[in-house]
Amino acid sequence: MLQPKTAYLTAISAWYGAFGMQSVVFAWLVTMVLREPAERVGLAQMSLLLPGMLLILIAGVLADRIGQRRQAAWSQLFAGLMPLFLALAVYVQALSFAVMIGYALLMGCASAFLTPARDGLLNHVAGADVQRAVIQASLCQFGFQILGYSFAGLADTLGAEIILVVQSVVLLLGVWAYMQLREVTPRVASEGAQEDVLTSLLDGARTVISNPLMRTVMLQNMAMGCFFMGAFIVGFPLVMREVFAGSSADLALLNALNSLGLVVSILALLKLGFVARAGRALVMAQGLGSIVLLTTGLVSNQPLFMFLVFVWGVCGGIAMPMSRTLMQQLAPPAQRARVMSFYAFSFMGAGPIGTLFCGYLADLFGPQQAIVISAFGMLLVLVLISLSSPLWGSKLEQVQPQAG
Repeated sequence: MLQPKTAYLTAISAWYGAFGMQSVVFAWLVTMVLREPAERVGLAQMSLLLPGMLLILIAGVLADRIGQRRQAAWSQLFAGLMPLFLALAVYVQALSFAVMIGYALLMGCASAFLTPARDGLLNHVAGADVQRAVIQASLCQFGFQILGYSFAGLADTLGAEIILVVQSVVLLLGVWAYMQLREVTPRVASEGAQEDVLTSLLDGARTVISNPLMRTVMLQNMAMGCFFMGAFIVGFPLVMREVFAGSSADLALLNALNSLGLVVSILALLKLGFVARAGRALVMAQGLGSIVLLTTGLVSNQPLFMFLVFVWGVCGGIAMPMSRTLMQQLAPPAQRARVMSFYAFSFMGAGPIGTLFCGYLADLFGPQQAIVISAFGMLLVLVLISLSSPLWGSKLEQVQPQAG
């Protein structure tokens, strides 16, 4: 029987290792095998994110009501079956754009129900130091993404079917890890209060909106989903295809370097210890990341482009744990999954807009110009947030978290 934190980190590692494989194989199949135009690449990537925008808030309410571990395990089990169906379609030569869209929508549904349940579990396994647990989870996330990216880079050699079967096996390992955790008694059930889903959802929304720090984190997360996600999952693969004539190995290396940058900064955060000025670190990291992203849209040398993507990852490895820490520590224990579903919604909900936005910009102006425009958009949002919110001057206290 695994210790709770070990089981949780194993489940995180399994999901994101599989996610790394999917990121490369999905982009490779749509961009380089099917040779879809820029706007259809954006549409395909949007389909992965669209269910999150539609379902994740309801999923957060349900996780608080029926149990976070139970919902996480079932969601990951469903996700683990999906790559097998896509592998079968590739094997029988039935791969098409419609098949890719169907796969993307189903995987998006699984992710929408998994994310708030998984995030709600973190405080229950974190112990006294929530920020450190967030950073450790982030380290597992991006470290195992690198392994997933690296393995998926062999798609040209091994074939997509092998990659997809391994992706399925890894996801099912995560289901086993979730089963090692003790179920957290749903607070609604324990208190005997049977609020309807809409009332629970509105209660969570009021909690987030009434807190100026959580509200600001949500706004910057929406901007990141719109501008950064679109550039990463649409702009970068199109640059690799149209500017550098890349392969699946090039896509894998690009993703791995980004995650390596994330790992480097996360290791530095672990060494540094508790960061009280999490809001200030978030704004500075996102600002520098915007400048680096802008620069990637101006270079025509592939090694330099790859290096800048690595540096961009270093910035993200500071920003993402800081924003998640703010939300985890500010969320009331009774509403943790709901609050984290709003946090995820702010990113995933903006993602479909960002992918379509970047896809159409790339079609009109070219992929590198689309990346430049996205970087300028993020910089503008950060300036407005810094001037009009308490994020820059906020300070977290290192306190013992309450039991869920």
